[in-house]
Amino acid sequence: MSYETSGTPSGPCPPRRPPRRLVAGVAAGLGLIALNRHLVASASAGADDPAATREGTGAHGVRETLPGTGRRLALTFDDGPHPAYTREILAVLRAHGVRATFFVAGENAEWQPALLRAIADEGHLIGNHTWSHPRLDRLPPADARDELARTSDAVARAVGTPPVLARAPYGAWSADTLRAARELGMAPLGWSLDTDDWARPGTTAISRTLLDGARPGAIVLAHDGGGDRTQTVAALGYCLPRLLDRGYALVLPPAG
Repeated sequence: MSYETSGTPSGPCPPRRPPRRLVAGVAAGLGLIALNRHLVASASAGADDPAATREGTGAHGVRETLPGTGRRLALTFDDGPHPAYTREILAVLRAHGVRATFFVAGENAEWQPALLRAIADEGHLIGNHTWSHPRLDRLPPADARDELARTSDAVARAVGTPPVLARAPYGAWSADTLRAARELGMAPLGWSLDTDDWARPGTTAISRTLLDGARPGAIVLAHDGGGDRTQTVAALGYCLPRLLDRGYALVLPPAG
């Protein structure tokens, strides 16, 4: 029903609705305020717990946490490189002096060698995330090996050396594909903390998942490609200073 009429209103005029952008901005601000309060209450989470720093491996012996002890986290990004979002993530990492691992898809990497070199030149690690992001465990072994080999070749052409780490899309390894990765000189790497940023649940939700789930030794999964990663970039900028304030070191995972 419209609030504007051609005649005299029969009753009091209803209040004017605020602009949608104002409502959205207030909602986002309230979300971050609530998140800050929640983090203050849970800041002690992730203390040096021996159970949290175990040398964890998952199915097929794929590493899912960092070895050793101490307040260390490894940030990893999948599905890039993306010409915009990868550069934005690099800028956030640079601002906080943090290094990360980028698991690239060969079909994205092949036409962006300069971006691969920018990743490597800033001290980050480049990993192999297959050529076209299939489920490796559903491919014939020769096709799965080709997905990995073509991507390693593309990375080597861009930065001079092939990747030493590989991550299967969806974490879906098989005995044959693990053997192929190792024959190509790569160790498999999984994750222990999924930010669920791929679903674009909102900056506040991504930030809450990362900060609540942070534990010593965690390997964090996020994405710099595969869709709109504006929320991921914003959440990273929000979370990094808070993780550093908690005493976490953001490190690269071991190559073997």
